[in-house]
Amino acid sequence: MNSVKSPPHPIVGVSACLLGHQVRYDGGHKKNAFITDSLSEHLELLPICPETEIGLGIPRPTIRLMGDIEHPRLVGTVDPTMDVTDTMECYSERQVQKLGELCGYILKKDSPSCGMERVKIYNVSGTHPTRRGSGVFARILMQRHPLLPVEEEGRLNDAVLRENFINRIFVMQRWRSMHQTGLTAARMIEFHTAHKYLVMAHSQAAYQRLGRLLSDLSNRDLSAIAQVYIEELMPTLKRRVTRRRHVNVLQHIMGYLKKHIESGDKVELSESIEAYRRGETPLVVPITLLRHYFRRHHDPYMEQQIYLRPYPEKLGLRNTI
Repeated sequence: MNSVKSPPHPIVGVSACLLGHQVRYDGGHKKNAFITDSLSEHLELLPICPETEIGLGIPRPTIRLMGDIEHPRLVGTVDPTMDVTDTMECYSERQVQKLGELCGYILKKDSPSCGMERVKIYNVSGTHPTRRGSGVFARILMQRHPLLPVEEEGRLNDAVLRENFINRIFVMQRWRSMHQTGLTAARMIEFHTAHKYLVMAHSQAAYQRLGRLLSDLSNRDLSAIAQVYIEELMPTLKRRVTRRRHVNVLQHIMGYLKKHIESGDKVELSESIEAYRRGETPLVVPITLLRHYFRRHHDPYMEQQIYLRPYPEKLGLRNTI
């Protein structure tokens, strides 16, 4: 439907244990069915286990974060003199430099190396943990790639967070693809136009700011503008979209059909949007109706809109939001 194409299979880093690799301290794994059964069809999953990469064996003594909240050490749970902080930080810095083509990353929750947030940090006596930490590898990954979509497998149980995360992966893929084909003013405007309603669902103000940024690209540094653009876009897309915001976008899109569909069809579409607003049906219902009518009444502008088809339909992400 849209003209901003995505090459197949965006590359996403994944904590290796979530893919069923037996790399945990006890020789086990934490295979996640959603990742291995659903996402693996549509993403190229790159397994990484920082702990085994720095030479810790399988099985191995457990490790944990200890000490200062801002700069905790990564030490042995039983033997705190086993300190692998510097080794892990050096490995992480080297590894994340190689991950510039990633479109996302799925981390293992609670891991002292890979946990995204709320990882336990123990005081120097090894007691009274506080959940204010990030795993050493995860922290460096997010510092060096602050715009990269990153989530933990536990948070992917939340349907809204799951849809938001996958959506951002495919946006990042299209952005990287645009750069690979050559950054031009025309391609940037095409990208912005195609993502109009997707961005508006998160923030109309952000969409307007992005539009002003691209309002005059003649004789300007496109690379610098593109960097400002993506630094505004990705945090915007991270915001949760409420039903009210989706309804606003759906009604805007419906406006493109008002001169083409019969009164009975208008009523059906309006009722579908209203049922979604009340929480009686998922988002996929009005979206499917809109796409049905646009197949019958082609609109070149709406055919570009990523919002109507942001990622592979087989993922079924809009069936539960």
